[in-house]
Amino acid sequence: MNIELLQDGLDYGVIGILGFMSFLTIWFWIERLMFFRTVDLEKYKLKEALEIDLTNNTSIISSFGSNAPYIGLLGTVFGIIITFYVMGQSGDLDAKSIMTSLALALKATGMGLAVAIPAIFFHTHIVRKMEVLIAKWEIIQKEKDEYQKV
Repeated sequence: MNIELLQDGLDYGVIGILGFMSFLTIWFWIERLMFFRTVDLEKYKLKEALEIDLTNNTSIISSFGSNAPYIGLLGTVFGIIITFYVMGQSGDLDAKSIMTSLALALKATGMGLAVAIPAIFFHTHIVRKMEVLIAKWEIIQKEKDEYQKV
């Protein structure tokens, strides 16, 4: 097996997965924000029904935020393994090539963090918006109860 092909496959695979996760994270964040703007709180009779609708797709964002660093780390570990394999096969202990290979292996961890940090931010932002909408729904329900008592 050609080691360069393995290196390229690893790079494109890990970076591709992380790029796709980043795209989906942004997509679902925007989708949730658009849904929150159009939600009609008055149509919900039960709080649970509102919560089900509000929380759609939020676990995906959370999952990407928590797992992206691990995918990046996995890419880094494989990159380091490949670097050590190449060094062992060639018998070449050139510091320049070793450091270059290790630096390139670490880019996967960097990409994982670059996906995870915004994903966690987006998830936290959405959770806060959900809390506000649920609080507004509770206010509407209390006002309805008070109006019916009168």
